[in-house]
Amino acid sequence: MGSADGGNSAWSVEAFRRGETPLPDPNLGWNVYGKGVESIGRGGVPESIEIPEPAADQLLIRVDAVGLCFSDVKLVNQGGDHPKLYGRDLEVDPTRLGHETSVTVVSVGSDLTDKYHPGQRLAIQPDIHVDGRSTAYGYTIPGGLIQYHVIGSEVLDADDGAYVIPVSEEIGYAAAALSEPWACVEAAYTQRRRLEPLEGGIMWIVGRADDENSYEFSAGLDAPATIVLSDVAPQVVEMVRSSAGSGAEIMERNGLAPTDYAELSAELTGSNGFDDIVLLAPHSAEQVESLAKLIAFRGTMNLVGTEKLSGKPNIDVGRIHYHYTAFFGTTGPDIAASYGETRNRADVKSGGVAVYVGAGGPMGQMHMQRALESADGPAVILGVDLDSDRLAVAWKMLAQLADDKGRTFVLFNPNESDESVEELVARHSDGRGADDVIVTVPSGPLMADSAELLADDGMLVLFAGVPNGTLAPLDMSDVYLNNMQFTGTSGSSIEDQAHVIHKAEEGLLSPDRSLAAVGGIEAAQDGVQAMLEGRFAGKIVIFPQLSGLPLTGLGDLASEHPDIKEAMTADELWTLEAENVLLEKFAGNASAG
Repeated sequence: MGSADGGNSAWSVEAFRRGETPLPDPNLGWNVYGKGVESIGRGGVPESIEIPEPAADQLLIRVDAVGLCFSDVKLVNQGGDHPKLYGRDLEVDPTRLGHETSVTVVSVGSDLTDKYHPGQRLAIQPDIHVDGRSTAYGYTIPGGLIQYHVIGSEVLDADDGAYVIPVSEEIGYAAAALSEPWACVEAAYTQRRRLEPLEGGIMWIVGRADDENSYEFSAGLDAPATIVLSDVAPQVVEMVRSSAGSGAEIMERNGLAPTDYAELSAELTGSNGFDDIVLLAPHSAEQVESLAKLIAFRGTMNLVGTEKLSGKPNIDVGRIHYHYTAFFGTTGPDIAASYGETRNRADVKSGGVAVYVGAGGPMGQMHMQRALESADGPAVILGVDLDSDRLAVAWKMLAQLADDKGRTFVLFNPNESDESVEELVARHSDGRGADDVIVTVPSGPLMADSAELLADDGMLVLFAGVPNGTLAPLDMSDVYLNNMQFTGTSGSSIEDQAHVIHKAEEGLLSPDRSLAAVGGIEAAQDGVQAMLEGRFAGKIVIFPQLSGLPLTGLGDLASEHPDIKEAMTADELWTLEAENVLLEKFAGNASAG
């Protein structure tokens, strides 16, 4: 393929960015044939994969950049057992990694000429659903670790239409690819929980027969189609019957112990769970724990009371992240006061104190960067991590930005300090606690410990995914007594990614600031291995059109290529100009064929 400095005299970055490059021979790609890094490709090298002519409903695309993600490692570790592969035999029917992808349209099928054109740049939104079933790009659909391939209706005509987003020329290929993980970060602060009783759903109100409190349900009780009452006081029964919708079915099931709850759910919901659970005058941690297990997907639990629970119930933090189960509450007497966006915020508190647990990793860095680049972000950003080398990278990446924005920015390794994390937070919050704690480490015990850092009205964001069934002791008393919130999100939407790209185009966000290492098409397997080893603190991006570039950290890249260093920032962070120099040195080489 020529020398590392490019062997095609007719090649230029300008022509490359217009998509005017010859098809390669061979067309290299990395299929996945099973579990383990060694299953990527054949014998540790990419394969030659035929480039088909696009059908009428297809696009032939050139893959320009692919961000590697720890989700890729999950797929490699699990192989066909990965939930998004549905037991697929990868040896027979391989897939391909690469869901953080930026592409250029090369040719357009006849049915799509009114929507797409050669040279058009796109970012792919991988969280694709067909008939409600996940068929994600880079998982079910083979992804972007290939130089050229075709996409059709599986991407361009799914449940939400076309899962692609136009990208302007002002954004580099790496930045466009990284818009996908950035969209996941953005989604973490976009309201994903349902905050009102479900229209046509089934609500379960659980109380105490000896409860003498009076309650009202000022709004929302007309939504459920079925309302189940268990052990509520007579005045509550009367209130519900007078406030419920005219067509609602109301039934009473009394004398239930927590051990009976699952049987009731099986009878009334087919074990899918109740859409909305209301617990009046809660007092038993065991009861809260039992009820929480029976919340439906995207369901809610509303706790209404004035006394602390007997202890901390174990709550499924995996479901908070993946199933968007929502917990909220109030001291009453209006049960409806718990619901709605006024009481349940989604974004970090403006001018507040925010703590980022796992701050040294790629996603922790991105969350902190978002906070720093947000005009109404927190005033104090505290990043906590046990890896000082990673924290040093985060400091290099973000300290000047924090100074420019006038924010207090502290990175902290508790293993290297006489001060505890709790003492650090107390010192920077005048003893109040943190307004927001964002956890990017997939550990149930760590999530529980992080919740202890919160102030009243605080929000815990569980960004890292732990498996459903992962239990953590959370003080649910704080939910109704102090309006504490436990939230989590998984993935992103087309709108989230489009918003990130728009922010990048407007200069409000720099997605490629989080870039730590780059490599050409031959370096993809090594990139996945590097994630397994934690070799780089930031994001790794593979440029499939580059050849002869091993996986290289930005610091080493700057040392080895002074012309690329000159195009980077003073702190050796990535820029569009640096990407152009990289293309000049290596992409013309690949296009020479």
